[in-house]
Amino acid sequence: MIAAMAYLVKQRHRAPAVTTPVPTDPSLPRACVIGAGSSGIAAAKALAEAGVPFDWFEQGSVVGGNWVLDNPNGQSACYETLEINTSCPRMAYSDFPMPADYPAYARHDQVAAYFDAYVDHFALRDRITFETTVVEVAREPDGSWTVRTDGPDGTRTRTYDAVLVANGHHWDPRWPDPAYPGTFDGEQIHAHDYRSADQLRGRDVVVVGSGNSALDISVEAGRVARSAVLSQRRGQWVLRKYLLGRPSDQAALPGWLPWWATALRLRIGALTSGNVARLGLPQPEHKPGQSHPVQSEGIREALRSGAVTPKPAIERLEGDRVVFVDGTSAPADLIVWATGYKVSFPFLDPSLLAAPDNELPLWKRTVHPDLPGLYFIGLLQPVGAVMPLAEAQGVWVAETLAGRYTPPPADEVRRQMAADHERNRRQFYASPRHTMEVDFDHYLWDLERERRRGASRATTSRMPVVPVPGSPDDISGSRP
Repeated sequence: MIAAMAYLVKQRHRAPAVTTPVPTDPSLPRACVIGAGSSGIAAAKALAEAGVPFDWFEQGSVVGGNWVLDNPNGQSACYETLEINTSCPRMAYSDFPMPADYPAYARHDQVAAYFDAYVDHFALRDRITFETTVVEVAREPDGSWTVRTDGPDGTRTRTYDAVLVANGHHWDPRWPDPAYPGTFDGEQIHAHDYRSADQLRGRDVVVVGSGNSALDISVEAGRVARSAVLSQRRGQWVLRKYLLGRPSDQAALPGWLPWWATALRLRIGALTSGNVARLGLPQPEHKPGQSHPVQSEGIREALRSGAVTPKPAIERLEGDRVVFVDGTSAPADLIVWATGYKVSFPFLDPSLLAAPDNELPLWKRTVHPDLPGLYFIGLLQPVGAVMPLAEAQGVWVAETLAGRYTPPPADEVRRQMAADHERNRRQFYASPRHTMEVDFDHYLWDLERERRRGASRATTSRMPVVPVPGSPDDISGSRP
């Protein structure tokens, strides 16, 4: 019953599938879409269905962004063993299900193929200008936006009424800052540059981090490396991907429930999964539900078997060894820093918009109140998959540009944004990885509710004014 209710909440935001091309309406505002990853393709599809004219730029030569192994755009963090942490039905776009023969948690190549099929099904590929980098996005005094690009046809500058930023937030590696003291004789890479077990084979590997990538890479290191160590400064509740034989995230909750309901679900998942601190990793200092979920099916066995050795935080680097805060050390000729990513926009002037420590409050994680016409798609870290949320954001922006949605007054926008940001700070412990956190079901429910309200405001604003008899607007008794 609960899963069915959540499914209905999700379906309310869906747009009709394209069966014939929707004519572009030149009278509507003109938009620019940056990026053809999972968020960019959803946003572009929404604009196309609304008849909004737009240009669309992708730095590489393929769609799929972070899910394409060795993506020519040079930004992907995809590796050979990567698979989704959200089950296929909960990750798919609302009107384009993943193939029925996919496993519960699809591999990266299956996800990339799904995005390719989505783009072709909705006839979007010819709308993309590939191998074109957006160099600069600047706001003009009249409120329009100029976009400078560099591509096969050289450098060009175009003007738009709106810009949809979908450049992703898992491409700009965040390294330890300040760096750990000491010197290291071996190789250091960020998880962003990890591709396969071949980089780990036969080496003394130390993986630093507590997120999903850190656990995945540690498991692989335990399989092929000479020695494998997982160093964590802070403990995490590591959930299993399956509960009672089913994908654990399919026990969905209706979005109208408060945040503590999602936290309760995650706590139940943590209790049934078991505490990995019993296997030597740090004891989490927070409750389940107060951090972004971490999932792994392999880390427990790797720790139990001794294939991976758990260690606390690093104290210093010492030539060919790493010394930890408990006084122990381990040999190392490769350190993999799985320490997350920075939120950055190389095409925006930092004085216009910056995100220190990934702190960038946005209304509904989409709109900056001081920058009308600039929209962020997929710039969130959901307890769940980003794809359906980016789809909902794209539909919302398309409705706005098509005149079918009107926002509330600016002071109400700021009030809601501040309230949501404060709720987020109360729910999750302070960390750069939690500045964009949202709950999947609640976000969809809340955005759908706002879209309905905005549609009502738009309808009201378009209604003709019926003059009251005798009022200054009443011309029924006027003479020619």
